[in-house]
Amino acid sequence: MDFELSDEQAMLRDATRDLLGDRSPITRVRALLDGDEEIDADLWRLGTELGWTGLALPEEHGGSGQGLVELAIVAEEIGRSLARGPFLVSAVVGAAVARGGSSELQAEVLPALADGSLWATWAFAEPSSPWTLDGIAATAVADGDGGFVLDGVKTAVQDAGAARWLLVTALLDGAPVSLLVDRDTPGVTVRRQQVLDLTRTFHEVRFDGVRVPAGRRLDGDATDIQRLADDAAVLGCAEAVGVMDRVVEMTVEYAAIRVQFGRPIGSFQAVKHGAADMAVDALGARAAVYYAAMAADAGTADAAAAACVAASHISSTIGAVAGEALQLHGGIGFTWEHDLHLYLRRAKVDGVLHGTAPEHRERLVRLMGQIPMPV
Repeated sequence: MDFELSDEQAMLRDATRDLLGDRSPITRVRALLDGDEEIDADLWRLGTELGWTGLALPEEHGGSGQGLVELAIVAEEIGRSLARGPFLVSAVVGAAVARGGSSELQAEVLPALADGSLWATWAFAEPSSPWTLDGIAATAVADGDGGFVLDGVKTAVQDAGAARWLLVTALLDGAPVSLLVDRDTPGVTVRRQQVLDLTRTFHEVRFDGVRVPAGRRLDGDATDIQRLADDAAVLGCAEAVGVMDRVVEMTVEYAAIRVQFGRPIGSFQAVKHGAADMAVDALGARAAVYYAAMAADAGTADAAAAACVAASHISSTIGAVAGEALQLHGGIGFTWEHDLHLYLRRAKVDGVLHGTAPEHRERLVRLMGQIPMPV
């Protein structure tokens, strides 16, 4: 598999990095920390103009028809800059509607997602439950008129406060289904959660007897939902790669200018080894993520396993990388004034979003027995 970016992909990366560096510097990120805004309105508008919101949506609905690799490129740059906004989660919902929505639902939802006038988010995880299909307890019951009545509680739903649609994973007759729910439907209650990561917003969403029309159910079964969960995990991992990459850069820069005992601390062997370990973990994470994204786009037999590898690797290493960076920065890294602590917070949350390392490894073991081996 060729890991080199195409010319178009390299241009997307460079344009995204330039935009985020110019319009979402760390000073801008800090300015938004104490506000109630889920998005940076200027960044959302500019990202939409650059094509982020419609990147992987079908061309007939205003998108660009690109794949998971292109979304991963944008995700990595978003992680590097700690930018906020539902660019990625809305893209995941868009992919679900494009794959399983009726033609009427696609015509209603996808153009609005593509042009950035509205966004959507995925309500999947539940309190005190694993981030897997086995952790789903929300229920959907047929109401006799062709629709459904939805009940349950979802947690860590990103940017749900002002989302137009919520993609809800629930159990219908014991099997998982996907329902697209209007945010303003009676019975939907959204409460913002206080989380470690200050650069993003997450919400608890309750569904109490929420009526969902029949046309809002997406086609597909547990396999399709799991594929979507894998795609979301890969994008979350790509964002984490950006965090790791920037943390390594910050640490190397600091080690080159921090002087102790008359010379830069970067000249000490222990510091060199710590920085090298961080770089190895970050490089391994990038390789795992982009292989998983390429495998998903190509539809290879090991695509699901590749997503598990990427997610388990990042879940187990991103905290260590951020922690080592904190140690090598010394006490200054704990202070509010230093930017490293914002990356540490985001890294800690990235390590548990979309599932923990043990959960992904347990599934990986099952998958490895199903992948046909070359003769």
